[in-house]
Amino acid sequence: MDQLDKYLLYLGKTVDVTIDRPRFSKHPELGFEYPVNYGYLPGTLAGDGSEIDAYVLGVEEPMVTFSGRCIAVIERRDDDENKLVVANQAYSRSEIAAAVDFVEAHYDSHLILESDPVSSDTSEPCR
Repeated sequence: MDQLDKYLLYLGKTVDVTIDRPRFSKHPELGFEYPVNYGYLPGTLAGDGSEIDAYVLGVEEPMVTFSGRCIAVIERRDDDENKLVVANQAYSRSEIAAAVDFVEAHYDSHLILESDPVSSDTSEPCR
């Protein structure tokens, strides 16, 4: 499993995301469509050996880059990497869960918001 602590350090911070899967694009192997922009934080390292991935919420058009606040961490308890959620506005837990459900429904995913206690034991499922 990936180390959750390094992801929690991003909560509340402004991060730059390089979008490699713009909204409406198709996953290269699985074929599903991305309803949100999705990308990575350049210069970081996730548990899968690639950069840390991030969902970008609140942008209707496909993007190439995005700068915003990390509003949540998605802890995947059954995968080797976690995810960040980045936006420039506030979202409720249920709004975030609904926005990322297209992928996270396939994992044992738990949302950790900035306002949550800093413990993965208190995170709530993404669904």
